Amino acid sequence: MSSLTHTYLARCRALFDTVEEQTPAIQLAAGWFAESILAGRMVHLFGSGHSRILVEEMWPRYGSFPGFNPIVELSLSFHNLVVGANGQRQAMFLENVSGLAERILRNFDLSDRDCALVVSSSGCNVVPIEMAVHFRKRGVKVVAIVSRAHSEASTSRHASGKKLQDFADLVLDTGAPVGDAMVHVDGLDTPVAPGSTIGGCALVNALKAEVAARLVAAGQPPKVLTAGAVVGAAKATELFEAAYDEHARRLAKLYEKQGIT
Repeated sequence: MSSLTHTYLARCRALFDTVEEQTPAIQLAAGWFAESILAGRMVHLFGSGHSRILVEEMWPRYGSFPGFNPIVELSLSFHNLVVGANGQRQAMFLENVSGLAERILRNFDLSDRDCALVVSSSGCNVVPIEMAVHFRKRGVKVVAIVSRAHSEASTSRHASGKKLQDFADLVLDTGAPVGDAMVHVDGLDTPVAPGSTIGGCALVNALKAEVAARLVAAGQPPKVLTAGAVVGAAKATELFEAAYDEHARRLAKLYEKQGIT
């Protein structure tokens, strides 16, 4: 193992320590999320840019279950072309356009029985901040995932000067450093190898496990997307169909009363 590999993995282990130190907060958030799911409602997930990764990590994928509503705006996160049409410049511009969050949430009939998880490493971009603002205006509890050190060293782009954590009911920290990158290479002025995704994925999967335990304890075990290699092809198909059907039924509730006063 090269010294730089050792350095990066050692710093990743430190991120896991930071996540573990937040166990009481993770358990509190899991309790809120489980309450929403048991009420037949959903936990709304949002992240722009690379924060979309944590939304997709939460649901849908193996080891995950219905009850989560991934709000993924392609205009803010589909930038794999990097430049040209649908490029990174446009996505970075749009995630700081005030008013976009309100238009996104206009699509959903939100309830004070819902919860939301909003992810932004810096906590400083306008759209994630305004998502939290509008969620809370509708009585939705907001859990934010940020990289505290990076956020505290960054300047908010929101007109209020406030950051995502200022509009959250609970804040979780990925543990990533200022600038996210964690490894310094001799002869290179700027660090490489970011860590926020590592810490963030640890947070959302710890949340997922805690929520599942609460659903089981309440007598409503979740329908978990599970590989055929684990439960056999027939059972895996049964679980997939049941999980997606449940997701559809829950999602339908978010649309059925739109425009009705």
